[in-house]
Amino acid sequence: MRKEGPAMFQGFSEQTVDFMWGIRFNNEKSWFEQHKELYKSCFYDPMRALADEVYERFLDRHGELDLIRRVSRIYRDARRLHGRGPYKDRLWWSMERPSDNWSGEPVFWFELEPEGYSYGMGFWMAPAVTMAKFRARMDQDPKPMEQLARAFRRQDRFVLDGVDYKRPKGEAAKLLAPWYNKKSFSLGYEGPHDALLWSHDLADQLLEGYEFLLPYYQYMMDVIADPDPREQ
Repeated sequence: MRKEGPAMFQGFSEQTVDFMWGIRFNNEKSWFEQHKELYKSCFYDPMRALADEVYERFLDRHGELDLIRRVSRIYRDARRLHGRGPYKDRLWWSMERPSDNWSGEPVFWFELEPEGYSYGMGFWMAPAVTMAKFRARMDQDPKPMEQLARAFRRQDRFVLDGVDYKRPKGEAAKLLAPWYNKKSFSLGYEGPHDALLWSHDLADQLLEGYEFLLPYYQYMMDVIADPDPREQ
């Protein structure tokens, strides 16, 4: 049952978009301080409410996954500004396993930026050993991944994305070839701002998408537990 109350996600607004464009072109402290309440009420608070609701509903169904949820903040790390302003013009949240190597395991994510939004499942940066295990699994027992690849081809929302190795690590049959030589990958949707963002229906859409992507997440978590094929 959904929780009622102030934390219930009600949608973003045109003011959310106005703020994102505003901080992009006025990325300095005085402008942000003047618009801080707008940031909280129209951007951060709805983002956190969306993350909380989707996380709670997803974990109600899949508590065995032992996921946590993270919500980004607008403040950039002062040590890594590299000539940029102190604030981000976008926010994201994710569901992932607690890990010291959070960038090396698959995550579910949602991100909102001035031009549009995205969501999906994938790695920020998969370790080389994980992708070696992935290839070894496909070599030794291709049928489970072939089944997933066929299901992915039948849908038209998510896109397989990721950089391929310049020197291929091997060859795979046509069905698995798009997956086989990736350095890392994500299965994501990217689109412009649309009516979905302004309503609670966004939470339902994300849950539906994460349910579809869950078998791919579970497959990759199994892959991570495999022995290193490079040592065999």
